[in-house]
Amino acid sequence: MAKFEKLTSRAEDYSKWYNELVVKADLAEQSAVRGCMVIKPYGYAIWEKIQAELDRRFKETGHVNAYFPLLIPKSYLSREAEHVEGFAKECAVVTHHRLKNDPNGKGVIVDPDARLEEELIIRPTSETIIWSTYKNWISSYRDLPILCNQWANVMRWEMRTRLFLRTAEFLWQEGHTAHATKEEAIAEAERMLDVYAEFAENVMAIPVVKGVKSPNERFAGALDTYCIEAMMQDGKALQAGTSHFLGQNFAKSFDVQFLSKENKYEYVWATSWGVSTRLMGALIMTHSDDNGLVLPPHLAPVQVVIVPIFKKQDDLDKLLEVLNPLADNLKAKGIRVKVDTSDKQTPGFKFADYELKGVPVRIAMGARDLENGTIEVARRDTLTKETVPFVGVEDHIALLLEQMQKNIYDKALQFRLENTHEVNSYEEFKEEIKKGGFLLCHWDGTPETEELIKEETKATIRCIPSRDNVLFKGENTIFEEGRCMVTGKPSKQRVIFAIAY
Repeated sequence: MAKFEKLTSRAEDYSKWYNELVVKADLAEQSAVRGCMVIKPYGYAIWEKIQAELDRRFKETGHVNAYFPLLIPKSYLSREAEHVEGFAKECAVVTHHRLKNDPNGKGVIVDPDARLEEELIIRPTSETIIWSTYKNWISSYRDLPILCNQWANVMRWEMRTRLFLRTAEFLWQEGHTAHATKEEAIAEAERMLDVYAEFAENVMAIPVVKGVKSPNERFAGALDTYCIEAMMQDGKALQAGTSHFLGQNFAKSFDVQFLSKENKYEYVWATSWGVSTRLMGALIMTHSDDNGLVLPPHLAPVQVVIVPIFKKQDDLDKLLEVLNPLADNLKAKGIRVKVDTSDKQTPGFKFADYELKGVPVRIAMGARDLENGTIEVARRDTLTKETVPFVGVEDHIALLLEQMQKNIYDKALQFRLENTHEVNSYEEFKEEIKKGGFLLCHWDGTPETEELIKEETKATIRCIPSRDNVLFKGENTIFEEGRCMVTGKPSKQRVIFAIAY
């Protein structure tokens, strides 16, 4: 019963609340390898739902899955100068290929005679290894476009780690596409950002802001980085997905050319885009409460749990005569259901466990309910419950799940709206940024001003928002020209500043 000790409240210590929830809800735990995590079965089931929903969307937009090597020759990484500079400090390097017994009897040591001729980098991202491969795949415009995605792990040697949010090894998908024209590549990068935004909002119930990164924040080696940014309950921003227009940088680095329709050799245009298990952190911090995880129904591995309340096997058998058909009827509606008939825990223990794990709907039925033709239905998002007629409860639950999905999204959106403000002076900015939230400010477009703000306040430009966003209710001046809050120089529109994870 120790696992049901009350979580530290968000108000008391948000970071501690998050760490406790990840562990107590059986999502993940620290591993024996510094900075790496073990994703437990329940956490991985949620990640599998994320994978399945995204993978379906990728394939609907014409993409196919492939797999590329984990190890990258060091010389490949160094071919694109900005790229290697961006990742150099995070790279893990393989230098030897064999161990041997320590002649002093102290276990095993690296065999000094087994040093690699060329050191290998454990992939921090796969642009270089993929573009070295695409060179062999592309010779004519007829070979384009290439629309590949891979589900993989990557390693970035982070110094300060936190489960799901920032780990040395994490899981992700990375799309890498090749195109004949600049226009096609830009359209692809924008299209995939829209795919991410639709998924975040309609499946994860996370409202996001779409936009473009500033030059200081853009992906190493990209000409433009498009992003979706989400607001967590502590007012901090979390980058939930990125899509990069890479121009011809990697094609030139690896000499990937094609013969055009005009019979001329041209360099290929490229994109890359990805999301990672960081989305698990976003899910937790956007919706969950002091009682545990809150899962949007569209994403929950188990949407409805049915808990029979019984003392004897005979009682359970009678309940299952109606509850098993109920489960079958719910499954026929496409609802993911679990019937918990175990007698290892009390009903109260089960209720607490499913609440902690964020199962959207809990159904309970005992002998009296069976006699009365009723059933108890509890919803996780509002922690309310009601007793309803058993007949027709399937339709009631199906409707309830959709209502809950919308309610969870609306609550998160309202929080973001209430914590997004326009700020016009730097002095006001310095005070407001301490409170958290998104601050919409004018900026002169220079990296020097952006870096100054970051040094003095720790705030960064999360994105330059596009026009298809819901930021405020009613009128706003986001896309009107103005003056930079720091330098007074002209500004084309407001940008979003925030403290970020």
